[in-house]
Amino acid sequence: MTSKPLLFALLLVMIAGWAGNYIAGKIALQTFPAVLLYGLRISTAAVLILPVYGWQRRRQRSTWTLRDLPLLVTIGVFGVSLNQFLFVVGLSRTSVAHSSIFANLSPIIVLLLAAATGLEKLTPAKTAGVAVSLVGVVLLRAFARPQGEATFLGDLLTFLGAFTFAVFTVLGKPTAKQHGSITVNTVAYVGGALLMAPVTIWQLARFPLAAVPWTAWASVLFMAAGPSVVCYLIYYWALGRMEASRLAAINYTLPPLATLLGVWTLGEHVALLTIVAAAVIFAGIYMVERAR
Repeated sequence: MTSKPLLFALLLVMIAGWAGNYIAGKIALQTFPAVLLYGLRISTAAVLILPVYGWQRRRQRSTWTLRDLPLLVTIGVFGVSLNQFLFVVGLSRTSVAHSSIFANLSPIIVLLLAAATGLEKLTPAKTAGVAVSLVGVVLLRAFARPQGEATFLGDLLTFLGAFTFAVFTVLGKPTAKQHGSITVNTVAYVGGALLMAPVTIWQLARFPLAAVPWTAWASVLFMAAGPSVVCYLIYYWALGRMEASRLAAINYTLPPLATLLGVWTLGEHVALLTIVAAAVIFAGIYMVERAR
């Protein structure tokens, strides 16, 4: 039986790791171009998750065969690898505050996709929640400073990252449940690293690696080890020990925490209207979750 203090401590590690992902990404992007950073991150994550997968294989019998591999690669690369690629490229073109807000729109997108595919009914209460969130999104973009760090393209790329993860959540859930999250993530990271290998090697050959500061390397390692591996493992471990709705509610702390870290460590400016728009967006998400 899991003690509550241990569960609480691990959840704090998970939230801190995911919030720190935005800061580490911004620090790494000061040195590496976005595409190279993604290649380094997913390659490192693939190396780090393989021992975890090997440990799981020794404890549990394998649940997949070569016939399952194409589906696992498609779901994993699309839902995990592409999500992280769009996150990194989007983060290079927007602020921590905007990135953390748009990246956490997944509950709304999941609801709309589930309704479109007939998996969930769009009730009046859920529709009202979606409408409130959309109003918040419009406010967020309408009051963005024209010359600010948060660009429309960066926000759009981050939103598309959330969209790919939502597609993975809706369509890939049966596969993830059948084969396990560690298997899906391992296939995703290894597959993504192999697909990116030619680009990563090409960019590394042209990049002045000797001039890379230790903070940039540390940020890459943190992004690969913490948010990509450790935090995902904690999330799925906690999911088996508490209600999914309660675990999802904890994720609402990510945008304010990431934003505060961005202000503190990077000196980013956050306008009052951004805070108001974020509050409207997450009020809508809360309404949707309450209606389920």
